[in-house]
Amino acid sequence: MHSLTAKRKEKINPLDVSIVIVSWNTCEILRNCLRSVYEQTHGVSFEVIVIDNSSSDDSAAMVKEKFPKVILIENTENRGFAAANNQGMKIATGRYVLLLNSDTIVLDNAIVRTVTFDDGYPEAAVVGCRVLNPDRTLQKTCFMFPSLLNMFLSSTYLYKLFTKSKFFGREQMTWWDRNDIREVDVATGCFMLVRKEAIQKVGMMDEQFFMYGEETDWCYRFKQAGWKVMFTPVGNIIHYGGVSSSKMAAKMTLQLRGAILQFIAKRYSKGTYILSCILTGTFFSFRIPFWLIKTIVSPRNRLNCWSTVKVYSTGVFRLLRGYKGLLVKADR
Repeated sequence: MHSLTAKRKEKINPLDVSIVIVSWNTCEILRNCLRSVYEQTHGVSFEVIVIDNSSSDDSAAMVKEKFPKVILIENTENRGFAAANNQGMKIATGRYVLLLNSDTIVLDNAIVRTVTFDDGYPEAAVVGCRVLNPDRTLQKTCFMFPSLLNMFLSSTYLYKLFTKSKFFGREQMTWWDRNDIREVDVATGCFMLVRKEAIQKVGMMDEQFFMYGEETDWCYRFKQAGWKVMFTPVGNIIHYGGVSSSKMAAKMTLQLRGAILQFIAKRYSKGTYILSCILTGTFFSFRIPFWLIKTIVSPRNRLNCWSTVKVYSTGVFRLLRGYKGLLVKADR
């Protein structure tokens, strides 16, 4: 009887937002993230769900001790970003689900402001907010779907030279200052406020994506189903970026490229996929001589340069097996 009454109350008055945070060996930054959530979220009802992906540090113990209100799921293996987020979404009770990276700091009531914004856009499945680097400079979040043109322009690095060009900077929208509301292709996964109704209609993340590419595929599915993906500057967060993946940066270079190819293989024609693999192989090959030269002219950075040479060389050979050759699951 008690559980039935609780379910009835939940239907009548659900929580506003369920905050889902996936963590892998990020104890200290997870502590800071959770502290900011509780200090900077006022005016909405919320719950926090942390999925620990088999961390070898004290992340889970810290959550239990310092944040007893948090719902903690402890995995016995690293299931990846998509699968772990799905675990959290399955038990989430909020009208919205916020996927929040553990290496973020919430500022200025950003969660509440974004929820308020989304309440005014019932056609929006996903909303992203403004993201800052630790020094408070703008981090270029939100981007276009992968395509042959976007991959080519990205691999040339011309977007770094012509940051204000809408053509060269089209994939990452480098020309845009993120100060206005607009519809985008992909909202970056470090902060994704997702409408529960949209999840129920479209489904959760594709767990075939272990790390990277999952939010791109998810946004693609939402848009295919007629929903919008929006960006709003009403709230700000700090994103440190790549704290977990930096522990295995070389592998993650290949993982990122492999995830892009995985998305293209899933969504586009076989011909487009083959050309994308060739373009990626060319991207790797052209960088090998550059980094070899740097090992000679930059003796102080010789070890890092040589490591980069090995990464790109490995990528060329692994591409013979397609995108699966580049995907490297995290150490479990």
